Amino acid sequence: MRAAAPGGFLVLPWPGGGGGVDPEPELGPGEEGQGGLLLRCGALLGLSLICVAVLRRWIAGGVCRCSVRLDGKTVLITGANTGIGKETSRDLARRGARVVMACRDLTRAERAAEEIRRTTGNGNVVIRHLDLASVYSVRQFAKDFLDSEDRLDILINNAGVMMCPKWLTEDGFETQLAVNHLGHFLLTNLLLPKLKSSAPSRVVNVSSIAHQGGRIDFDDLFFSRKPYSPLESYRQSKLANVLFSRELARRLRGSGVSSFCLHPGVIRTELGRHVQGWFPLLGVLLSLPSLLLMKTPSQGCQTTVYCTVTPGLERRSGQYFSDCAEREAAPEGRDDEVARRLWEESARLVGLKDTC
Repeated sequence: MRAAAPGGFLVLPWPGGGGGVDPEPELGPGEEGQGGLLLRCGALLGLSLICVAVLRRWIAGGVCRCSVRLDGKTVLITGANTGIGKETSRDLARRGARVVMACRDLTRAERAAEEIRRTTGNGNVVIRHLDLASVYSVRQFAKDFLDSEDRLDILINNAGVMMCPKWLTEDGFETQLAVNHLGHFLLTNLLLPKLKSSAPSRVVNVSSIAHQGGRIDFDDLFFSRKPYSPLESYRQSKLANVLFSRELARRLRGSGVSSFCLHPGVIRTELGRHVQGWFPLLGVLLSLPSLLLMKTPSQGCQTTVYCTVTPGLERRSGQYFSDCAEREAAPEGRDDEVARRLWEESARLVGLKDTC
């Protein structure tokens, strides 16, 4: 029976009877377990994302926070059309430097240079041909540079090859030692007059942590007698970079030209393309983790930029750097006698009679 309410309204009972509020339905055991699982999965996902972010920040390493401008300065960078060489060029162009990109592939170099001009607003970015595997090309490049450029404030020996098959250059040199060390050794010596006349100036050599465990085999530098090992050859060439930088600093003491070498980090660039040729399965396995465990080229160029622009670094000439900080090179990279002997042997191989 319907109850009459004041004012002539009818009060209808709530469906379900009793006029009260139905109690919340109780969750069954399965539903309760599912909700808890989703909550735990969400927490695990959040923690994983935080860990990945922290890991990426740690892998990125040091950052060059120096804001020094390079207006009126000329910078020469080898291997500048890709990887950390390209990002170094971009950073220094943004600081106002005249950037000379020395590259073997001029088509790719021009594309990279145009991109850098566009993104930095600096039109003073030029390309020149240089094949570090050829003594003739290095000599021709140096001659043209000395004839056409007014100054050279910073030379960055960045180009390199990594763990390539056993190839011999036109001069009969094993490719990794030729490109990574001998070509840069000759180039630096030929450009020293311009570096000295532009002092204070700097030479920055991109080496690697792989110099640890390396050995300069003066009896068989080019693996003519012993079996060729791409890793052993790479280590030898990177150790040569460290020893060259150290000996260069000793010989140039008091000249106003400083010398530094560095480990840029493990970076996602084309440099490792030959590794997959030797170990294809390893290349596949590392392709995805590399996105997390390797630096980007922009992160990888930070120590190069740090050694290039940081004020007051001249007093640390000859030292080794990593993650925008000075580090101690491996013991084999601090052997002054081996450094002196390597200099003399390198000069003999490339036909350099007058050195600093």
